[in-house]
Amino acid sequence: MLTWFAENLATIIICLVLAAIVAAIIINMIKNHKNGKSSCGCGCSGCPMNGSCHSKK
Repeated sequence: MLTWFAENLATIIICLVLAAIVAAIIINMIKNHKNGKSSCGCGCSGCPMNGSCHSKK
């Protein structure tokens, strides 16, 4: 078991770093959604879903 871990240490580290990056992106998206920021970046005025994707505060 220890040999397998030592042989795959680089792969394990890379996977952990990628998982941390993905988690940071998801947390940032959730925080932006709670603050009412749009994820598309173009504004809601011309969007056909205007008024239905963001709740009114």
